[in-house]
Amino acid sequence: MLRLLMVGKKRPTNTQATLLSGGNPQIPMGYGDQPIQAYLAAMPGWKRGVGEHLHQLTITAAPHVSKAIKWNSPFYGVAGIGWFMALHCLTNYVQVTFFNGTLLQPMPPIPSKHNNVRYLNLYEADKIDEALFTDWVKQASGLPGWLSSDIRIKK
Repeated sequence: MLRLLMVGKKRPTNTQATLLSGGNPQIPMGYGDQPIQAYLAAMPGWKRGVGEHLHQLTITAAPHVSKAIKWNSPFYGVAGIGWFMALHCLTNYVQVTFFNGTLLQPMPPIPSKHNNVRYLNLYEADKIDEALFTDWVKQASGLPGWLSSDIRIKK
């Protein structure tokens, strides 16, 4: 019956992204800069500035980077090599995942239950060490990355 009532009427549009637990934006999977920009715009509060800053540092350090939204997170990779980094909003911080972080020198500070993964968690009061982060991105973008079953890495 609801379907009949909606015939000829425009469905309401929701321009705001839904925030999942921890405040992570729910953004449809997609490739390229547009889905990344939608994710960044939907990051809540102070996390948006952190996400935009990290994104800018990443594309400056690795101008050849491919971008995608996968599992409601921005992924950064290199065609033919794989995904080297992802971002994710959690309740109190923005988490940067380096998929081969144990190969970076110095290693990002937080270990993972996955052997090669290392994390960088950025809290509201933290200042990003731009030189170190840029160096990690440059190193990581030159290493073999994580290849998912969907390896359509595009710019």
